[in-house]
Amino acid sequence: MDSWKFYGRDAELTQLETILKRDRFSFVKVSGRRRIGKTTLIREAIQRFPNRTTFYVQIPDADPAGVLAEIRGFMETMGLDRPSPQNFTEFGSLLADLLAEGAIVVLDEFQYFHRKVLMPFTSSLQAVVDECIRRPSEYPGCLIVLGSIHTEMNALLEDRHAPLFQRTTDSMALTHLEVRSVAEILAHHGAGTPEALLFYWNLFEGVPKFYRDCYEQGVYQLERKEVLEKMFFGSSSPLKNEAENWFLQEVRGRYSMALKFIAEHPGCSSGDIKEALNAHQKGSDFQISGHLNMLVDKYAMVEKRLPIFSRHNSRSGRFYISDNFLRSWMHALKQPVASVQFRPVAELVERANEKLMDAEGFGLEKLVSALYQERSKRGVEGFPLTQRIEGYWDRSDIEIDFIAFNDEVQRIRFGTCKRAAAKVTRGELAGFKGQVQKFLSLKPSLASWNIEYTAITVAHTAESRKICKANGVLAEDLASLIVP
Repeated sequence: MDSWKFYGRDAELTQLETILKRDRFSFVKVSGRRRIGKTTLIREAIQRFPNRTTFYVQIPDADPAGVLAEIRGFMETMGLDRPSPQNFTEFGSLLADLLAEGAIVVLDEFQYFHRKVLMPFTSSLQAVVDECIRRPSEYPGCLIVLGSIHTEMNALLEDRHAPLFQRTTDSMALTHLEVRSVAEILAHHGAGTPEALLFYWNLFEGVPKFYRDCYEQGVYQLERKEVLEKMFFGSSSPLKNEAENWFLQEVRGRYSMALKFIAEHPGCSSGDIKEALNAHQKGSDFQISGHLNMLVDKYAMVEKRLPIFSRHNSRSGRFYISDNFLRSWMHALKQPVASVQFRPVAELVERANEKLMDAEGFGLEKLVSALYQERSKRGVEGFPLTQRIEGYWDRSDIEIDFIAFNDEVQRIRFGTCKRAAAKVTRGELAGFKGQVQKFLSLKPSLASWNIEYTAITVAHTAESRKICKANGVLAEDLASLIVP
């Protein structure tokens, strides 16, 4: 089995190296959802500076005594021979001493300092940071804070009333690994087929931790049902509690019904969600707007999308689970995994696999959009975008999977996505073109534009390519779209 290595994140790693080479104080904010690879990225960057002292602390969700105890534990583990801080002021003094010595200080799970009981530390840290900013050459160290809840990190560092407002010198927001990095991981470990890419990406998107877990379990050359059983259904499966422990603990079950419905019905409206939840709780009048606002704005678990060309305040928005792993868990895995003590495992794995295959239809649309955007960003031959790819829908039953748009050269490409090449038929393409013509009749300003059509599947066959060519439709599949 090939060894695991550090994949992707080239731009972020270069940025961090540049910061760490400075001869003056730096205060860096690194944010991103859980398991996205923040700590791994920092560790990779620090390894390139072996002669610098490093002090890493993972802040627990605890009271001040618990936090201080954890700090003392990390000091002992990392061999930091200094007096143990007995309060937050002394902890701030310890950090100041380390920064004056040029150390790299990393505070992980920094968002917990937003808790009311821990907020006093931010005032202590403000005093330290202000002194470092006043005399940056005398404090050549680097303070890096990592956080996984965007709103709480912003409240600590971006809110004008917060003690640390406008103190950071650099900011990084980590998102998913690019699809090209995921494809590299799979190819490196013997799972380099287009079918494997859709299966793993639909499950894990670009979360490096999950791909590392698969490597550790040695599943990359197994069949998909074997992968699911080993990763989710065994007594020691590494991902059987992942969603509950790391994704859903923040919402503490309050929004589980809404999340489940959106996961099972990607692209649903707020009215659809309200109707479903009211039907579940008969006699109630469930007010969904507050729940959706929290899931979209605070937790970033749900994304609201608008059809292309619509106004930002349009009421025709549709809702989607933002994260593939959470969507797959809520839609396909949560109930089968919870039933493992009561039903045959093979039966539960079969059910989960069938639901995942159903979800891969929408997963393919999302994957294709990501690939188009990666190609455009890197200047790879294809379709240069001038805005994010979106689909289109309206009340007259016009439904188009995605629209790629370039207003600089007046070029527009309409796409239909089919998981199986066998579904790319003459009748299907005729219906797809009919939908596009209805759309164009509503947008006379596009009449003079260069109009293109594409049919995208996991892997085209000779027959499906022939059908596309005969109908004036570009035939694209995952192998042709992966960024080299």
